[in-house]
Amino acid sequence: MAIRIFVTGGTFDKEYNEIDGTLFFKDTHLKEMLTLARARVEVDIRTLMMIDSLEMTDADRQLILKQCGAAKENQIVITHGTDTMDQTARVLGEAKLPRTIILTGAMIPYKFGSSDGLFNLGSALAFAQALPHGVYVAMNGMCFNWDNVRKNKKTGKFEELRS
Repeated sequence: MAIRIFVTGGTFDKEYNEIDGTLFFKDTHLKEMLTLARARVEVDIRTLMMIDSLEMTDADRQLILKQCGAAKENQIVITHGTDTMDQTARVLGEAKLPRTIILTGAMIPYKFGSSDGLFNLGSALAFAQALPHGVYVAMNGMCFNWDNVRKNKKTGKFEELRS
């Protein structure tokens, strides 16, 4: 069965406006990334929203939860902004869905060319196939349980809350 990928936006899918210097959303880069990575795993991509995670509301998180619960696939990857990824992971983790759900994102937009997004996406797809049911955050080659992760805003790295 395919892996469901839910797109929510975040730095992962941002683009740069050369005129005014702002970052914006146009469309997801997932298909291009999967082609570039020569990924052979079957995926089904659905865009739920294209927003910065700092703008994500409780209603947005409930929509993500509802879509994960309704998905026919048992393995789900969610592309998400890094600033509030742990909050969405908590909502999903507390729901105890019988699925393997991996949240991932990027610190640098894919379109910048030096993004960690492609590596993070590949890692998330691999973790989704290898881990038991549960909710995880996959960033920069590391995988964290939903209830033991935070983004360190000083270092820009994800880390365990407790070892």
